[in-house]
Amino acid sequence: MLPSPARLRALIATLECGLLERGTAVRLALLAALAGEHVLLVGPPGTAKSELARRLHHCFEGGRYFERLLTRFSTPEELFGPLSLKALEDDRYERLVDGYLPTASIAFLDEVFKANSAILNALLTLLNEREFDNGRGRAPVPLICVIGATNEPPADESLLAFHDRFLLRVPVAAVGEASFAALLEPAPAPAEAVAGLDSAELTAVRAARDRVLLPTDVLAHLTALRGFLHERGIVVSDRRWRLFAGLLRTQAVTEGRDAVDGYDLWLVPYALPADPAQVPLLAQWFADEVAQAAPQEAPWLARAVEAFEQQLQIEQQAPPEDGDDEAGKLALAQAIGRREGDAARASGSEGMLRIVSARLEEKLRRRYSPAHVEARLAQLDDLAQRVSAHRAPIEAAAKCTAGAVQGRLWLPPELAASFTAAQRHTLSVLDSFEQRLAAVRDGFAGLPVDVTSRETAPPPVALPA
Repeated sequence: MLPSPARLRALIATLECGLLERGTAVRLALLAALAGEHVLLVGPPGTAKSELARRLHHCFEGGRYFERLLTRFSTPEELFGPLSLKALEDDRYERLVDGYLPTASIAFLDEVFKANSAILNALLTLLNEREFDNGRGRAPVPLICVIGATNEPPADESLLAFHDRFLLRVPVAAVGEASFAALLEPAPAPAEAVAGLDSAELTAVRAARDRVLLPTDVLAHLTALRGFLHERGIVVSDRRWRLFAGLLRTQAVTEGRDAVDGYDLWLVPYALPADPAQVPLLAQWFADEVAQAAPQEAPWLARAVEAFEQQLQIEQQAPPEDGDDEAGKLALAQAIGRREGDAARASGSEGMLRIVSARLEEKLRRRYSPAHVEARLAQLDDLAQRVSAHRAPIEAAAKCTAGAVQGRLWLPPELAASFTAAQRHTLSVLDSFEQRLAAVRDGFAGLPVDVTSRETAPPPVALPA
């Protein structure tokens, strides 16, 4: 029987309790274990990598835990057990594996790439085939998941095959400023224990995932992603693509779905890059191409609005076409107003003076033909329609995102929140520009009009590209 999403959510909460800023690593570790894959944590010492592995062990019933720090001086005996002296007496080269890696269900290997070739060659078979060569025989092992840790990915090409055995590679860093105060507080009480998953549940998950569909839209995204990676020189092996598809199906089936969807591809930055430095690039690919959640500032619209605002200011301040005489009258009126201001305030007639001055200024403003105003308003209305057409798919995507990320089991809440926040930001940017466009339209509509003018429509306001 498949474990319920509610039970898996409780296991995630148990794993995450007291681990600051480790929500993504926690979810990826548990998901990888359910899928039978391995995880590489890349980051400095002291970032709770081993603690996460120990907690992951408690999510599975009946299994053993194994942990070892590897160095270039580590020997196979430290991982796989000592040689059996009794077997040697019978001319058999066998190890006593009880209590060592071949009998563990969850293992944590720190500084995993510092091991020598003898260890790495044995690990390759153990991680990939779940088998261990002991003497003349090859025995199956109960391994569910290995959590490897390293300060940095390997640079030696001889280690690339081993590096490829870790389907998920998760960068971990020291906690940020927002969590630093919480880091200094006493550790919280452990979360209430949740029953671990048994072997029957793991078998059910892995059997059910094979029936999960990979729809054409997801295949299209993956095909486009393959080209995107190729253009940037990021090599992904065929084996990794197949394992990644299995991970996507595992994610879907444990959330109660019978098909993978686009939002399952949030895993891309942690499964396909060869280097942690490539994670932001693929995270941006997902936000742009799949979630459509990259924040937009609409620079084309900003330039268009500014062009109209500048044109409105020019036309509002333009003097009459026979401006010299009228401008002189306006200057005289202003001088009289300044000279008589004190007297007007004393007599209480300053309000009437302002009205007269405003009427004179209105009379001295340039008047435009109806065709001029109508042309300006028509161009603004056309721009408003373009903004509306630009806004519609963003609103649709925001609505789709809000529904799609709600209740997700594996998608980290902070990542889901960033998608919706980015789309809200874009819509707020458009709101601001629409308000400015409305104000500009009111300004052009309020230009003084001379109905007798035969002026034709002016050239459109030049809008920067």
